[in-house]
Order: sequence, then structure tokens, then C-alpha cells
Amino acid sequence: MAAREPLAPARRLGDKARWYRPAAVAADFFGAAVPVGLVFDAAQQVRPVYCALAAAVAWTGVQALRRRYATRALGESRGVLPVVHDWLILIGVLAVARVVTEEATPRLSALGALLPALLITIAVHKLTYRHLSAARREAQAVSRVLVVGEPDAAEDVIAHLAARTDHPYVVVGVVPVGAGPLASGVPVAARLDGSAPEAPNGDSAAVLGAVASHHADLVLVAPGVRITGERLRRIAWALHDTGLELAVFPGLVEVSVKRLETLSAGGLAVLRVAPPVSRGVQTLLKSALDRVGAAAGLLLLSPVLLGIVLAIRLGSRGPAFYRQRRIGRDGVPFVMWKFRTMVVDADALKAELSGSNENDGLMFKMRRDPRVTRVGRLLRRTSLDELPQLVNVLIGNMSLVGPRPPLPEEVAEYDEVELRRLTVRPGMTGLWQISGRSDLSWDETIQLDLQYVDNWSFTSDVDVMGRTLRAVVDGRGAY
Repeated sequence: MAAREPLAPARRLGDKARWYRPAAVAADFFGAAVPVGLVFDAAQQVRPVYCALAAAVAWTGVQALRRRYATRALGESRGVLPVVHDWLILIGVLAVARVVTEEATPRLSALGALLPALLITIAVHKLTYRHLSAARREAQAVSRVLVVGEPDAAEDVIAHLAARTDHPYVVVGVVPVGAGPLASGVPVAARLDGSAPEAPNGDSAAVLGAVASHHADLVLVAPGVRITGERLRRIAWALHDTGLELAVFPGLVEVSVKRLETLSAGGLAVLRVAPPVSRGVQTLLKSALDRVGAAAGLLLLSPVLLGIVLAIRLGSRGPAFYRQRRIGRDGVPFVMWKFRTMVVDADALKAELSGSNENDGLMFKMRRDPRVTRVGRLLRRTSLDELPQLVNVLIGNMSLVGPRPPLPEEVAEYDEVELRRLTVRPGMTGLWQISGRSDLSWDETIQLDLQYVDNWSFTSDVDVMGRTLRAVVDGRGAY
């Protein structure tokens, strides 16, 4: 059989900026070399230049081994925790080198000299993330995707990708397998025979032709009974022989990649999905962080809390605190504390305003709720009205991070899917808080809560708390 000639590389709408990798490498190298050189020189170390070069090579080496300079990774994450993890590895590597070389610079000075490397790398990650996000909003730096699958399965994948913006994929064509209508409006690039599921010889040519005509970067296959393993293998051969990529959607949604593991069983590729974390060291760390954080917050913020109490009492008639019955973990009710932001008879007036609800689900939200007091608007805008919930966290009703605590009347309307958000303790902040708050639809709120419940980890809690500060300062969706 004559060898196939490779297709020309697919044209992209816009590649990632070429300065990402050199900027990242340069920042890591000089961010480690310069501070170490200056500190070691001030400490009268015998060879400060060699130490600076060693630190720089070690830091860039750790980043390279962790594949932080790979095209797929550049600009994709603004997370702090992966960088901190890499930095701790660097500390371990240099600690071993320190023992071997008998280097005598004071430990605290050496550790302080490495701190700028961590901060500079974090800053560059955030810069590239923001630049890449802006480029994708302008339909640049995206991956052009060709979806292959049975019509219904392909439509589901297309709809899911179209509804989200937190990914680099734009669907430019679809190759349905078998007959059936498509309502997404995505161009049909080709159609595969659905009556011959074994491995029709024309599959590869049809898919390669569709890739070429639509300049696709990636072929995404949706599962279905007409796409057998042998059929998929031959399509993969054709794509890989021409230097093109193939991805298979396993049918899972909102499952973190940290819970996925690829296995091989008798030649079969198996995808193992680990259960959500519900016990162990991470849960103990979360509980400790909740209690210690709540106690420290109440102690350190006590002057602020007192000032808010006075402002509320002077601003309107009524108590400073507002107590409300909410539903906690496993459906157990509890009394949640907040600063009062509305007039004293707000609950009685809610029925009169039911027709003005701006939320599309079970929550009641109004952008300009007439029941909110002047002081209350400021408290809501800054999220200071939530601070008394530190008491709920301290006594164990709530967590610092978790789903929004629902009202009993909301829970009464929950279906089986929505009830799953009650399997963890509700939180003062969470994915809902940092993703738009009241600007989100009901479905978006539920999906974020379920994503948290299924993919929770201690490190994700720390990341959410870090991003909460920016969300509070921004104030988007707070009303």
C-alpha cells in the first residue's frame, strides 16, 4: 500500500503568543539568579555567581521537568498552588545540594533569596493567563475542533462546549455517523456510514478531508454504538500518520482530571474515576482550617464587627444581626447569622415582590431590592454582611468554603440532582462566590455547587479562598 502523504499543518485561528515561553523561562531564570546572587554576595559567600547560576538552573529545571513550559500548559492556569508545589521541590533540591557542597550561607537568608523566584513566576503565570483569556475572547489562540459522532451525541458535545468559555475549543465542523438531523448550525463537514460499524475503508479519507477543508487542529470523537474500537483505531491511525490530534470524549461531565486515571486491561484502555474525597487527612485539614480560621477571623476583625453593628443600629430601626433558618449538610437545618441589610419586616414584604424576582430558579434575587437599607447596600457590595457566619463555621454548621446554604423552601423543590449539593457543609464562600454570584443563572449555580461537591480537595479550598478576595473587591454580582 502506498504511503499517505501528510496533510499540511492545519491553520489555526490564532496560536498562543510566541513570547509566552521565552518570557516564562527568562522570568524563572533571572528571578532566581539575581536575588540569590545579591543575597549571597551580601552574605560574603565565596562563589555567589556560581550559587546564583545553580539556583537559576535548578528552578528552570524543575519547571521544565514539571512540563510548565509545554505549549499546552503556557497561559492555561493562574493557580498559585502548582507554583508553590514546584517551589517546594526547588527548596528540597537545593537543600540536598547545600549539604553536598557544604555551602554555609544562613538558612533564612538562602530561603529569602529564593522567595522572589516564586513571586515572579506567579506574576508571569497571571500575566500570560490574562493575555490568553483576552485573546480567546477575541476568537484568537483557540483550537479548531472537528466533532465526530452519532448526531445526538455530537450535538450534546457541541452544545456543552458552546455554553462554556473556560476552554480553548471552538467547533468548526461536525462529521455525523449515520443519518439524523443536526440543529446546532455547525457545518456538516462529512458524514460516515452508520450501517457498517466495523471499520469502513472510507472513514479515514472522509475524516481527513473534513479536517483539511475546515482547517481543524483536533478531532474530538463522541461515544456511540456505531463507533467501535476497531473503527476508532483506524481513524486514529490516519490522523496520527498525518500529525493530527485525536481526543475521545468519555461521556463524563464536571469530573476533575485529578480523579481520572488511565489503565490498561487486556489491551483495553480503561478510564478509572476515583470517588470524591470524603475522609482522610484532607478532611481533617479542612476541619482544622475552618475552626482556626473562624476563630482568628472573629478575633482580628472584632473592631470591624463592632463598627458595623454601630453603623446598622444608627442607619435604621431594628437589630444589628439577622438570623435565618437554612439547610446544612445532609439536610439538617441550622440558624445562620448575618448582619441585617434590610428593613425589619423584609420577610413579610417578600411575597409582595415575588413577581419582580430576577433569578430564573428557586432563589429570590433583585438587583435593586427596595427592602435593602443604605448601610445594607454597602455591606452587600463588600460582602461584609457575611462575617457573622464565622460563628457558624466555628460551631460546625458551616465551612469557610462550600456550596451556598439554601433556604428550606428552596430545598423542598429540589430534585435528586440538586439534593446532592447537601452532601457537604455549606460555605461562606465557594465557586458561586468567585464566579459571578447573583449574576449567575440557577442552573449555573447548581452546576458550580455540584462541581465543588464531586471534585473537592483541600488545595482547591485554599485556591477558592485566595480568589474570594478579588471577587469581594470586584463586587460583581453582589446585590
